[in-house]
Amino acid sequence: MTIIVTGGAGFIGSNFIFYMMKAHPDYRLVCLDKLTYAGNLSTLKGVLDMPSFRFVRGDICDRDLVYSLFDEEHPDAVVNFAAESHVDRSILDPSLFLQTNIIGTSVLMDAARRAGNIRFHQISTDEVYGDLPLDRKDLFFTETTPLHTSSPYSSSKAAADLLALSYHRTYGLPVTISRCSNNYGPYHFPEKLIPLMIINALKGKSLPVYGQGINVRDWLYVEDHCRAVDLILHKGRIGEVYNVGGHNEMRNIDIVRIILRQLGKSEDLITFVEDRKGHDLRYAIDPQKISSELGWLPETKFEDGIRKTIKWYLDNESWWQEIIDGEYQDYYERMYSGRLEPR
Repeated sequence: MTIIVTGGAGFIGSNFIFYMMKAHPDYRLVCLDKLTYAGNLSTLKGVLDMPSFRFVRGDICDRDLVYSLFDEEHPDAVVNFAAESHVDRSILDPSLFLQTNIIGTSVLMDAARRAGNIRFHQISTDEVYGDLPLDRKDLFFTETTPLHTSSPYSSSKAAADLLALSYHRTYGLPVTISRCSNNYGPYHFPEKLIPLMIINALKGKSLPVYGQGINVRDWLYVEDHCRAVDLILHKGRIGEVYNVGGHNEMRNIDIVRIILRQLGKSEDLITFVEDRKGHDLRYAIDPQKISSELGWLPETKFEDGIRKTIKWYLDNESWWQEIIDGEYQDYYERMYSGRLEPR
């Protein structure tokens, strides 16, 4: 089987490539990635020279390039991780998110149709559902929860989901969609909460926490997510959406405190900053459908996953140092300069 994995030099996409090469050593994996700020070719250095792997630098919005790649590889399936995915950046400039996440997805699906209606899996997010109140712990996102987006990012992902389902109904494209909760683990881009807090704590810098840190997220170890996508790709019902959640709901401030304890650092490093515009309060996924249909359950407890994640960042300083020394530093200053408030 040949699978084109878009966005495979990013956080979840690269972990999916590593997972699939172990789980299915006879498969050929072709990574298409534009290598924007969040894509890092050094992440893939362990597989670049393997005969069953190919890397292609390119934009999923480039129709000629995408069609040529499909003609060369004759893929059996596409897994679309490629996306602009950082909420804060979408607030600064929505246009790029609309282009990549909607137009890019349509180009890939047109290529899949042109290649004979090959299998297409769309990676989505629980953010398409909006948020839940903090005082209703009995409420969870299910696959039938109405879409109710809060940011340009989540709106672009919801649009891509609806487009994918329309391609299934109109053209018969064999589509599935997975909507996952917050992932964490190795190769997570440094502007996200967990790696940002780890790196800043290691450097003795302030840890910027939005608002009072009471927003709740459901955390999923990235390898558990990759296993879910593998199951959906091979056994999922065509035309269906599957929610993938970790049953690890935690407040942002509690995540930060856990990281500080693990690293032996003082909570005095915490600095509360002006809250994000339209900040969702709580995400919580009910993964009953994927559990009952495909037998998937998250295997990694948060206390184990966060320990492994912190150890990975301790052991791989050269990977993240290279990133924060570059363009990211300018973005970081733009985001947090002038927003600091007294603790």
